[in-house]
Amino acid sequence: MADDYYKTLGVSKDATDQDIKKAYRKMALKYHPDKHKGDKDAENKFKEVNEAYEVLSDKQKRQQYDQFGSAGFGGGGGAGFQGGFNANGFDFSQFSGAGGFADIFETFFGGGGAPRQKSNGPQQGRDIEFRMELSFEDAAFGTEKELSISKPVSCDHCHATGAEPGSKSITCKTCNGTGEVRTVRQTILGQMATAAPCGECHGEGRIHEKKCSVCHGATRIKRDERVKVKIPAGVDNDSTIRLSGKGEAGAFGGPNGDLYVHIRVAASKKFVRNGYDVHTEEHIHLLQAVLGDDIEVETLQEKLTLKIPAGTQSGRVFRLKERGIEKLRGSGKGDHFVKIIVDIPSKISRKERDLYIELAGEAKLSTKGKKGFLKGLL
Repeated sequence: MADDYYKTLGVSKDATDQDIKKAYRKMALKYHPDKHKGDKDAENKFKEVNEAYEVLSDKQKRQQYDQFGSAGFGGGGGAGFQGGFNANGFDFSQFSGAGGFADIFETFFGGGGAPRQKSNGPQQGRDIEFRMELSFEDAAFGTEKELSISKPVSCDHCHATGAEPGSKSITCKTCNGTGEVRTVRQTILGQMATAAPCGECHGEGRIHEKKCSVCHGATRIKRDERVKVKIPAGVDNDSTIRLSGKGEAGAFGGPNGDLYVHIRVAASKKFVRNGYDVHTEEHIHLLQAVLGDDIEVETLQEKLTLKIPAGTQSGRVFRLKERGIEKLRGSGKGDHFVKIIVDIPSKISRKERDLYIELAGEAKLSTKGKKGFLKGLL
């Protein structure tokens, strides 16, 4: 047994889990038996490194070690190594040669370094993704929607224990409540320990006298559940709302997953959105553009009067400040931009024609001949 697990890995007592994992990888590569065949000292050092990592990578064991030191682990053969050495229940004997210990680290760290769970131990529920279509107005002003989702939920009958209410549960005698069974075998490097889920309790650690009559021991059942989703004002296409704990229920006491609601906003016949700004077009008569006028403009919030100055050109854009969409997190509103389109009449009455001819004369414009600008209006 190593005298000081922190010293063995070359880390301080306040080292993070990532620091410990990084140090272990470095030390294990340095002293791995594949690189030091026949070197007894390297073999012993490799055992110490694995022994230290076995304890310091486990939150509960590390806390026990910090409080009681190595005495808390019986002082013989390491923490749970049963006289040999072991790295999280992994059997090193299946690897050999230069590619062997590379495969070991793929096994340890390729999946993010997460410790192996019991097969029926606490399991986190899966996340759920849901796609929702909103109207333009609901996205702009915010709303509340209620979803109906079919998903696994915790069994109410047994309160997610898996046991029939009133029945007894006893600690599994095969694994002593650990949920796994360890076996030790002799190899050329010494004793190797491997771990597998307990076949008696299926990794749960306890045996129910009678399984729940509703969920049959699974701790969850599938049913439709209604979930309320608050849509904040200002959401746009491809926005995602996360509802923590509203996904699938966890099994065997594990935490629930999350619900992710992906938003799609329907197009509006009247408004066009650009970020938090809104754009519309307003058509006016030629005389309104020439003489000026007051027109009514519909915004998201209300109808407003927009003053059109005399001589307004087609394509001119007017800005209505803060009449757009409310910004997320309450930081004001966007603007409303109104583009003016001047409509030229395609047909006019004889009286209108006479008036236009009179105006053309005032402006000294030609109204006769093939190129006359009034030709074809009647």
